[in-house]
Amino acid sequence: MSHYFDERPGVASDLVVVDVVLADVAFTLATDRGVFSHGHVDSGTLLLLQQAPTPAATGDLLDLGCGAGPIAVALAKRSPAATVWAVDVNERARDLTAANAARNGLDNVRVVAPDGVPDEVVFSTIWSNPPIRIGKHALHDLLLAWLGRLAPDGDAVLVVQKNLGADSLQRWLGEHGHPTERIASRAGFRLLRTTT
Repeated sequence: MSHYFDERPGVASDLVVVDVVLADVAFTLATDRGVFSHGHVDSGTLLLLQQAPTPAATGDLLDLGCGAGPIAVALAKRSPAATVWAVDVNERARDLTAANAARNGLDNVRVVAPDGVPDEVVFSTIWSNPPIRIGKHALHDLLLAWLGRLAPDGDAVLVVQKNLGADSLQRWLGEHGHPTERIASRAGFRLLRTTT
């Protein structure tokens, strides 16, 4: 069985192009099987894109678990003077994100595997629809590793389904040194903002 968090998805490719229209930016996005949210931008990601606070205008920004790249593309369009790091373990997702950045004329997106971000890079903004289904321990390790790279005045915005543990994750983050508040809620999703 193939998962969107597999390094090399085993399902056949089936590209579907979608239009994403937000209040301030619009773009076209190719999606594919074996990558999260094939054929559309999922409701959680849309909530993040519509309701997250304005990202940092400069510095390094992170889309953690980029999938086809809707978050990376939106960050790059909203913060053209920043460098957006789009990180995913899924090779097909990375290829899609790079193609989608090029499709939208963006040259400020760097698409890499998780170990491809230089150690010295810290992030002014992290946005993520994190891969909850990798399991609680793996998710906790993933979040602690990347939240530990927030700049001193940075913030992270995560979107998590309520029925997949958003409220317990919010508490857990606070208990592990990352004060977290709920900033929006819609259609069973929570938008959580974490600061350093």
